[in-house]
Amino acid sequence: MFKLIVVVALAFALQFFLTSAQMSHFNKEFIKLRKQGRVACGRKSGGFHAGAIVMFQIDDNGIVQQAKKLEGVTCLARVRDLNGFEGRFVGDLTEEDGPKNHRNLKKAIADAALTYNKFVRGEELEQPPSPFQKIGRSAKKILHT
Repeated sequence: MFKLIVVVALAFALQFFLTSAQMSHFNKEFIKLRKQGRVACGRKSGGFHAGAIVMFQIDDNGIVQQAKKLEGVTCLARVRDLNGFEGRFVGDLTEEDGPKNHRNLKKAIADAALTYNKFVRGEELEQPPSPFQKIGRSAKKILHT
């Protein structure tokens, strides 16, 4: 039993370390883009599928200068270039503009366009629920049925 507890504790520690390294890498890439101008971001969580985050470095008119993505199921995923968006207006991007067979990446691209358009119109940007809020909502649903 003790060995099982040690193995589980080591697995959690390894996951924490790898997730921290991924977040650090993402933050460094975001800061690089941010130093060059404004950045429009979009995200789509994946669950058991590959989640995706996109970052579009844009000029003052909303024209994409650079695009990057973070896509994957594990904490080993890294930020990579996302080609084909340079020179396009970020507010006009849709799911169809994303790569074929990358469902959540397409949704993240559309989310970046939606977020940009809301920001330009001065609308409030919704924050995604935290994991604890999701658990609380699920518990309420179960208890009220």
